Amino acid sequence: MADPVTYERDGPVAVVTIDRPERRNAVDRETAEALADAWERFDADDDALVGVLTGAGGTFSAGADLKAMDLEDGPGGWLGMTRTRVSKPTVAAIEGHCVAGGLELALWCDLRVAADSATFGCFERRFGVPLVDGGTQRLPRVVGLGRALELILTGRALDAATAADWGLVNRVVEDGDALDEAVTTAETIAAFPQETVRSDRAAVYDGVGVPLAQGLAVEGWHGSQVMDTATEGADRFAGGAGRGGEGVSDGRTRR
Repeated sequence: MADPVTYERDGPVAVVTIDRPERRNAVDRETAEALADAWERFDADDDALVGVLTGAGGTFSAGADLKAMDLEDGPGGWLGMTRTRVSKPTVAAIEGHCVAGGLELALWCDLRVAADSATFGCFERRFGVPLVDGGTQRLPRVVGLGRALELILTGRALDAATAADWGLVNRVVEDGDALDEAVTTAETIAAFPQETVRSDRAAVYDGVGVPLAQGLAVEGWHGSQVMDTATEGADRFAGGAGRGGEGVSDGRTRR
């Protein structure tokens, strides 16, 4: 029997794929456990700098497998990893349906790349299933309270263009190109000095929802931990790197 989740390295990028296309990549207990294992593996993989989450067969995920109904709550959430935070950046590559718990999985990622025909929505509304994998908390932080409530309360479907307009997705590409674009975005991030990529990312998350003064203190603390990297970068700049754009990575890599 095939593994419900695969983990593949592509240079500095780790691609985690939900591989249950016959169930529209719906998540049962085995899949949730495999997702938790995959992201734990990513966090421990020193050579994997950025992670990409996607689904096989032209669909991201339809959420919880309501036919199996065997998910259990736990420290990582019903879907295995939605109450955890990895230490490195993540990107969702979305084709087809990204709905219900699938939307919550995509919201767990830092960035989202969607194909033209992708569909988003809190479709669990139609079946009386609550959002319990971060949707009620992450969605308002991404799109704002009013729009989040519209999706959560009405269960409406959102197309990729509207999702981009709302800020739910960062980029829309042609159908079939979401994974390639997500990997390219991941490679862009991986090309930068990782110490400050991670410290700035952590400062953003640690500062969300706190008063400004406290947030500035959070930012200052994280920044103070990586000043050696900043000093190295300043030395490179002083030595001539970056003049006219030469000698400094702009983060653009090619596969």
